[in-house]
Amino acid sequence: MKPLIVANWKMNPSSLKGAKLLLNSVKRGIKKARNVEAVVCPSFPFISGLKSEISNLKLGAQDCFCEDKGAFTGEVSPKMLKDLGCQHVILGHSERRRYLNETDEMVNKKIKAALKNNLKPVLCVENVLQVKKGLKGISKKDFKNIVVAFEPVFAIGTGKPCHPQKAERMRKAIKNAVNADIPIIYGGSVNSENARDYIEKAEFQGFLIGGASLKSGEFIKIIKKIAT
Repeated sequence: MKPLIVANWKMNPSSLKGAKLLLNSVKRGIKKARNVEAVVCPSFPFISGLKSEISNLKLGAQDCFCEDKGAFTGEVSPKMLKDLGCQHVILGHSERRRYLNETDEMVNKKIKAALKNNLKPVLCVENVLQVKKGLKGISKKDFKNIVVAFEPVFAIGTGKPCHPQKAERMRKAIKNAVNADIPIIYGGSVNSENARDYIEKAEFQGFLIGGASLKSGEFIKIIKKIAT
């Protein structure tokens, strides 16, 4: 498969205008990068506004609820996201686990709901136990539609990436735990200087990128580094 690059914009930018400017800058910069699959995951309010401009990128979301509809104030269903043109959804991010007390059981329900609506979950984990609990009760035939993102908490937003050798050990541990052909990507202080090491040395199949995805120049450099 082509390397998968998922941009997690988190709660940024602060306006639709800013989101469009960022998206268009990235689009122009990677126009000739054919050997990579890039997904942009903006905040919920901006998804519909970016749908018509996504072009050579794919659209994703940063979370979803575990039900398609109902009396769940403030939540967004996978069915809604699919209708808006999303193809991927980030689930179980460490920030949601930390600040919103998401459990592995909650994440597992969301993964199942996403799969039911033909969304590809990007399951964020820090350890093998989170992988096992997140994928509990999910058929191996569905694994081809799931991506696992190894994100060591100490590396997220700190500028202190996990050493590629240590990251590779975790990639292998995840692979062994899943015991199936499932894409595994890395996230945590990725930049244009260390990106190739995670692909070539640690053998990850892509990245989940936070802060660097908000800097179009740096994000474009990362993509070009691994799209050759």
